[in-house]
Amino acid sequence: APESLMQALEDLDYLAALDNDGNLSEFGIIMSEFPLDPQLSKSILASCEFECVDEMLTIAAMVTAPNCFLHAPPGTEEIAVTCWRKFSHPAGDHFTLINVFNAFKEASANSTSQCNNEKWCRDYFLSCSALRMAEIIRAELVEIMKRIELPISEPDFGSKENILSIKKSLLSGYFMHIARDVDGSGNYLMLTHRQVAQLHPFSSYYNTRRIPEWVIFHEFSISEDNSIRVVSEISPDLFVELVPQYYFSNLPPSESKDILQEVINHLSPVSTMEEEQK
Repeated sequence: APESLMQALEDLDYLAALDNDGNLSEFGIIMSEFPLDPQLSKSILASCEFECVDEMLTIAAMVTAPNCFLHAPPGTEEIAVTCWRKFSHPAGDHFTLINVFNAFKEASANSTSQCNNEKWCRDYFLSCSALRMAEIIRAELVEIMKRIELPISEPDFGSKENILSIKKSLLSGYFMHIARDVDGSGNYLMLTHRQVAQLHPFSSYYNTRRIPEWVIFHEFSISEDNSIRVVSEISPDLFVELVPQYYFSNLPPSESKDILQEVINHLSPVSTMEEEQK
């Protein structure tokens, strides 16, 4: 549909993948080397700047591979949730996926046979085939990084600096995927679509007391009861620091946008006054 095509071009423009003539920019050409969604390619390239490439490649592989969490058989749902909480990270689902992948790699290294590997996955209600696929995808992404001579930073997962860097990398690509809990009960209003969504049951925040107000999400699914999947907490300050101004100015009016505008005004009152004078 023409509307879909125009939306896609607009999104690519927001990601700085197009030049003024509508062709691929130099940045867009590098993004196109990756067989991924443009937002994910942009996040990987941003991770070179923020020095968290190792972790970002793991996230990219995990969200590209099939879902690693298995639907628990009837009667075992609580056991499955208890198992998954062992991998849960307070910063959100993107970080939880890194924990799952690293735990799988460790189990594989300690395992003497493929059967033991599969048993470990069954014990934790995880898909062995999905995690193996994530390993393959990640290895391919590493090869692409080496071929186009992009730097791969050393692993530093767990430090405060690293967590902040990962969030900055994610926001660099997924600033169009921001939602805010409008009533404190997990009803998330997406800034772009103006639709309300709930957390997916596989989210580490699901059925917990701690529901973050502002989140970045990987995808939105209408078929699964209007849910947002792979969700991590962000701060409004971080969002306004990294979001392109011309994208923000085109957001539909909302209470969330007003809050973000207040943050911008607070962070740079002088430049805001100049803008109003213009």
